[in-house]
Amino acid sequence: MFLNELWQVMTRYLKMTVLAAAVQCVSAVAGCVQMYAGPDLDSLIRRADSLRMAYMFDESAGLYGKALGICEDSLMRIGIEDARMLAENGLGMTDFVLQPEVVAKHRFSLDEFFLYYPLEDKSWRNYPNVLDSTEVHQFCRAVYFPDDFRFLYFSAHDQEGAMNIYRTDRKDSTWSVPYLLNEYLVSSGDEIFPMVSPDGKHLYFASSGLYGMGGFDLYVSTWSEDQQEWGPPANMGMPYSSPYNDFLFMNTPDGKYSIFASDRDCAGDSVDVYVLEQETMPVRKSMRDVSALRNLMSLDPPDDMDRFDSSNVMTQMTPEGKEIRRYTEKVSEVRALRDSIYCSNVRMANMRALLAESHDDGEKARLTSGISQIESMVPAFHDSLERASAILQKIEMDFLYRGIVLDPGKLMVEADREVEGTSSNYVFTRKSPGKPLDIVLEKPEVKFDYTFMILPEGRFAEDNTLPDGIVYQIQIFSLSSKASVKSLKGLSPVFEEQTAGGRYIYRVGVFRKYNDVLSNLNKVKKAGFRTAFITAFEDGEPIAVSKARVLEKKAVEVSLYQINIVPYGDSLPDLTVPAVRQLCGNVDIARSEKDGKVIYIVGTLDDKALVEKTLVAVRATGVADAYSVVVGTVKKEQ
Repeated sequence: MFLNELWQVMTRYLKMTVLAAAVQCVSAVAGCVQMYAGPDLDSLIRRADSLRMAYMFDESAGLYGKALGICEDSLMRIGIEDARMLAENGLGMTDFVLQPEVVAKHRFSLDEFFLYYPLEDKSWRNYPNVLDSTEVHQFCRAVYFPDDFRFLYFSAHDQEGAMNIYRTDRKDSTWSVPYLLNEYLVSSGDEIFPMVSPDGKHLYFASSGLYGMGGFDLYVSTWSEDQQEWGPPANMGMPYSSPYNDFLFMNTPDGKYSIFASDRDCAGDSVDVYVLEQETMPVRKSMRDVSALRNLMSLDPPDDMDRFDSSNVMTQMTPEGKEIRRYTEKVSEVRALRDSIYCSNVRMANMRALLAESHDDGEKARLTSGISQIESMVPAFHDSLERASAILQKIEMDFLYRGIVLDPGKLMVEADREVEGTSSNYVFTRKSPGKPLDIVLEKPEVKFDYTFMILPEGRFAEDNTLPDGIVYQIQIFSLSSKASVKSLKGLSPVFEEQTAGGRYIYRVGVFRKYNDVLSNLNKVKKAGFRTAFITAFEDGEPIAVSKARVLEKKAVEVSLYQINIVPYGDSLPDLTVPAVRQLCGNVDIARSEKDGKVIYIVGTLDDKALVEKTLVAVRATGVADAYSVVVGTVKKEQ
């Protein structure tokens, strides 16, 4: 109880959550800063990062804007724009904040925090395994796979190294080839820890590439019976998502608790697991006060835990178990106090750095007050650490006098099966990891890659049929007999055609645009085919290259689209307009009314793929009623 109260006192006074910012805020922007930025730009970006991680989103966005004003490197500007978008997203989310009741909170190692979730024993299988051969991910280190599963959602690395969500289905003795779910659930970042709700209607996961505040945010996708697929994911918002890394969300089958993990208040290779009362009718409210927001986001359990029903999680301990529990709790207390002292020192250092750079009197006053509060707490931490260490030493000596030799490692592992109970009325029970995953996946059908390449060994095309439309190729030679693989000199794919006279003509590549084939002609010549030249085809029949170029530029009729967005009220969520602007640039957005409903009209746009992508983004910001309409056509060159 002492440790729990001490931790609550500390988090009540330590308003600036800067430690995690120092540990976690290693972004692409920071990488660019080290390489390109001067002192002023470096300072602006680092300060903006720190403010964003401290939930001061408005001030952070302003500093990112100032950084853009003095940054001349185009690549770095992209990174700063992305960071500013995160700050603006965070500011928008403060208008839709939930306030769930906190039941418990406890810190675990990243290597095994998932073993303390109330799931089946031996249901977590470590990576690497047959589903993903990669050694380790920063956070996702195991896959949830009970023995009785008939289908599985899991995260795995793709060929580019990003983590995506896949599904595989059990067949008789094998599992189907894993497949991606749909475009809604694929982003430029990683998607990890997919968990399906007990009723199968919701898919919870974490993503670092969808619209959020930075790091991994939590999202939920709803199953559509009509379309038979998962719908656009929605950010779960505060306090579940934060500027830090939040992941592995689940609701317990009994409908009592929601559980997730986050590193928002952690240092090192650890995370906090939060247990919240499951919200049946959540109400979102605006919370712009930074102090109140930080207090909420810390998710500290209240002092009075008697109101929570914990009959399903409490267990009894034997007298021997109580002695072991007293020892392991004291070990945990000593460790936590040391960690608190470390956190306090790092926080003060970061706050002093912010204070030195600040030019705002109000902020200086807040920072000075925060530093003073932490300084007043540090001596108490040291005093508590000395007393706890003395008690721990006394316990160890008592065991020694009784002839009991302690193995702290084994004792902590055994005791960690129930690491909370008396202070929070909730027991985190450690489950055993499952045996290595032993399933047989069907082998995917390997499709021939018709992309132009120069390989260590050349390849003939599997099918010499050319696609319809305008196609360019590079003719490399003509022979009286069949060519060998060695004679291709690494080119792929090489098409073979036998003429009526019995000769063999060989061409490489399938190019849709003249500029593409032209840019690769010199590569073919340098590979050893100095007399290579460009040829053209229309629907498989040879035509002059000049004619092909004319046909390629022939104007075609293209549809024009508008996007209609129908909000729940009269205005759009704060995230919607920035999402549209990020994808479509300065496209027109007009407010209108139809049949008593407010409608926001975006466009016009002539790119159907962009329209679909924008609709996905709009729905992800919380607007379910968004659709496109064709409003006309225009002539456009191919």
